[in-house]
Amino acid sequence: MTNLKIRTLIADDERLAREKLRILLEPELGVEVVAESRDVKETVAAVRTFRPDLLLLDIHMPDADGFQALREIPPDVMPMVVFSTAYGQYGVKAFEVHATDYLMKPYDRERIHDAIERVKAELRKNREHDLTGHLLKLISSSGTQPEEKTLVLKSQGRFVFLDPGEIEWIEAAANYVKVIAGKTSYLLRGQIGRFAERLDSTRFVRIHRSTIVNVRRIKELQPCENGEYIALLKNGKELSCGRGYRAELQKLFEGRL
Repeated sequence: MTNLKIRTLIADDERLAREKLRILLEPELGVEVVAESRDVKETVAAVRTFRPDLLLLDIHMPDADGFQALREIPPDVMPMVVFSTAYGQYGVKAFEVHATDYLMKPYDRERIHDAIERVKAELRKNREHDLTGHLLKLISSSGTQPEEKTLVLKSQGRFVFLDPGEIEWIEAAANYVKVIAGKTSYLLRGQIGRFAERLDSTRFVRIHRSTIVNVRRIKELQPCENGEYIALLKNGKELSCGRGYRAELQKLFEGRL
């Protein structure tokens, strides 16, 4: 998201404080100040009108405090919040209302930059999450159940739509999961146990703490002297079967005989 835009509202009752924030925000790429407000009433109205991504919010204002403004803003238009104040005693309360940052006056350009970078990181995360949900909803509404027929994988910044039947096996790799589908593999961040929950248990079986296999890709189960098996896939790949997963594997195949 190199073109990430942050529509920003500055809420502070002091004109000089608003001007200083504007000046400090000028070098920040993607930041656009869409409005200013001087009190809680103006702030709530501006959020409703302009729907900013970020609210730079002073705590002490003429008609009420910044926390009252947050109570009056509808949840569906609530922006990310960075408090900007001369008072340090409200820090804990600020983060209780999920503020992204807490700026203490007087602040400098470096401190503003750090806050904006934090906001950008959160916005990227939120927008990627929203995009994933939207894609899954589109698949579902088209009559395809993603959990059973189409897997949506986020790998290296892109979304891949994968037929589970193409998957040969899945293996754990530290904090990642590697999905092997023919000559292509996809590296996903996460745990193999969580990934297993997305798969059809009649098609995929866990044969080792770090391995899941598509049973339709298994050609042979070869017994070893230690009571374990080697799963020989149709492509020639050999996968070790952990002893603790032997019963589950046998049960699955006995049900097919």
